[in-house]
This record gives sequence, structure tokens and C-alpha cells, in this order.
Amino acid sequence: MTAGTARSGAPPRFSAVLSKICDGALYLAGIGMVAMTALVAYQVFSRFVLNASPSWTEVTAIMLMNWFIFLGAAVGVRENYHMGFDVLLYILPKGSKWALRTLSDLIAFGFGFGMVWYGCKLVGLTWHTVIPALELPGGFDYLPLVAGGFLICLFSAERIALRWSGADIDKDINLEEVPEMPAVQEA
Repeated sequence: MTAGTARSGAPPRFSAVLSKICDGALYLAGIGMVAMTALVAYQVFSRFVLNASPSWTEVTAIMLMNWFIFLGAAVGVRENYHMGFDVLLYILPKGSKWALRTLSDLIAFGFGFGMVWYGCKLVGLTWHTVIPALELPGGFDYLPLVAGGFLICLFSAERIALRWSGADIDKDINLEEVPEMPAVQEA
């Protein structure tokens, strides 16, 4: 499943809005990754060729990295690429797999809620400080934590609601046969 694919059983408007949000987060994360790479390349060029490294590039690159990591993590939750109980899913009876997937989504929701809760506290604590190289409030460093946590809550709540409504959101996952582990070759 790719970001933005329609989900069976979901109200069309709800699913369409979340698909657009997911696609937007994915595109912003990709743009952020490209921009960070360009900034780091510019900084290396400035430092070693021009002997004049700008002070703002490193801080900006780290801030961009925070954004694309947390946005990408949220997209991973919606697309079911987040960490889960995959090993247990292969050995448990079929009926318990639904419960384990739901538990995994509940844990993701709780984690996202913690990100929002503590991220808001960090934003509040650091808002009146200044990031010297950018002349921005220090709280900007923690906004990606809040935004990513909010999206994780939103997307995991969607997965829980869809599963409870009977939608087969795990149909792309084959749990009938255990995948083969590659053989370890000795040197």
C-alpha cells in the first residue's frame, strides 16, 4: 500500500482527507531530506573551498532532519511500517492476530500522545530562548515532535477505527507462512 491509497470501509471524505495529509507529510519529508542534503553540501563547500562556513547551515540542517524524521514516522504508522509484534503474529492463532494488531496501534497512539504532550511542554519551556544562528525562538526545535506526534495519533486512531469497523486493513500482510531467514555464511 502506498501513501494515500483508499481504504475499504472508511468514510470516503475521512479517508480522502487523511490520504491527502499523509501524502503531504510524505512530500514535505522528501523535500526536507533533499534540502538538508543541499545545505550540508553547501556547508562543506563553504568550509573547505571558500574557508568561510556559514553559521546557520548546520542548525537549519538539523531542524530539517527533525521534520523529515517525525513526518516520515507518522506516514510509517499510517502505512503500517512501524514497529509491531510481527514475530508473535506468526505463531498465535488467527483470532488473536486482530487483537495484537489493535494493541500495536494503541501503543503507537499512546507513544504519539506522549510526543504531543511532552513536545508541547518542551516548546513552552524553550519558546522564550533564541536559536542564535537563526534568530528564531528555541521552541521551533520541538515543533516537529509535536506535529509528528499529532499525526501518529491521527493515523493510529484511523487504523483502530477501521479495524473496529470491520475493514480489512491488514490484507496485504501474509501471516499464513513464516518467512525464511537467510542463511548465515561464515567467512
